[in-house]
Amino acid sequence: MTSDAPKSTLYYLYVVRCSDSTLYTGITTDVDRRISEHNQSSKGSRYTRSRRPVKLIYTECFDDRSQASRAEHRMKSLS
Repeated sequence: MTSDAPKSTLYYLYVVRCSDSTLYTGITTDVDRRISEHNQSSKGSRYTRSRRPVKLIYTECFDDRSQASRAEHRMKSLS
C-alpha cells in the first residue's frame, strides 16, 4: 500500500555564532546543508561570508514555513 499524501517538509529556525561573536538567524529545511553553505559556499549569506567560520548554537523545528518565519521574526526582534 502506497500513500498518495505529499511528504510534509519540516522547517528549522537556526542561530549561528559567527567568528566575530555576532549571531545570525535564519530558516531552512536542511540545517546541515545550510551550515555548510554558510561556512564553505558562495550560497552562504553575505553577512556570514565575511565572518566565517560559523557555529550552530540553536535549532527549533516547525511544521511549516509560516510558523518558522514568524519565529525568526520574533527572534530577530530580541535585543
